[in-house]
Amino acid sequence: MKISNLFREKKSVFSFEIFPPKPTADLSGIENTVSALADLSPDYISVTCSAGGSGNSRTAEIAGMLKKYGVEPLAHVTCGNSRAEDVEKTLASLSAAGVDNVLALRGDRIAGAALSPDFTHASDLVKFIAERAPDFDIGGACYPEGHPESATLEEDIEHLKIKVDAGVTHLNSQLFFDNEDFLSYLEKLKKAGVNVPVQAGVMPLVKKSHVDRIISLSGAKIPNKISRMIARFYDDPDSLMEAGIAYATDQIADLLAAGTDGVHLYVMNNAYVARKITENVSSMLAGVNKEVPR
Repeated sequence: MKISNLFREKKSVFSFEIFPPKPTADLSGIENTVSALADLSPDYISVTCSAGGSGNSRTAEIAGMLKKYGVEPLAHVTCGNSRAEDVEKTLASLSAAGVDNVLALRGDRIAGAALSPDFTHASDLVKFIAERAPDFDIGGACYPEGHPESATLEEDIEHLKIKVDAGVTHLNSQLFFDNEDFLSYLEKLKKAGVNVPVQAGVMPLVKKSHVDRIISLSGAKIPNKISRMIARFYDDPDSLMEAGIAYATDQIADLLAAGTDGVHLYVMNNAYVARKITENVSSMLAGVNKEVPR
């Protein structure tokens, strides 16, 4: 099923994101995670590329596993260090795995790796997929606080419109912690003529490693409420876990109340966190989705 159709059927789509294991790792661990997440009945699960953006081989493998468990996969495809023929091979492997949906990304810059001679921006990849593999439904990424390489948020939205016009049917946002920033961003998108559905990217901060790594990499603004949570529970793993789940739950409840198109939960392969948050918000999602679809 194409994910763009989900947004026509539901007022708010709920999904997870996972990442594949290392190329040499056994698949039993990720299969246990997939099985546990499938039991939560998300609308779909996205699968990132390998760590560091190097290759897509395990992405297709995990996407095929998701299909086996009855979950629609959204496979990440990157292009920043790839030739056109490499992307064609990736798309062919995804198609062979029964994947209908891809998330077109430039991908992180990899130190020392040669830049692609065929793709400069994600919009180039979107055009390529739309022309060479039109059966795929194409998702894209967006940045409520602006892409770190854009001079201004307005400039970033101009680039985003180019990507959407090239064939993106829905957007997943970068993680953020202040809902007002996201809701203000949605208004800016509408004014710029970006009218595809936008899912809010929510990252539960439940481990010290998330605090130390994710915040620094994403550059997301940290509200005072998050700062207090980190300061109080940083060295108390159990309390940080529960506080992070509580904050993400409150954030999702507010997003649903605001009429957001959906929530994309970055679960970091943690089925416990996914289950706790899903249990917390499932009745709200059910209530929202009882409304007449768009």
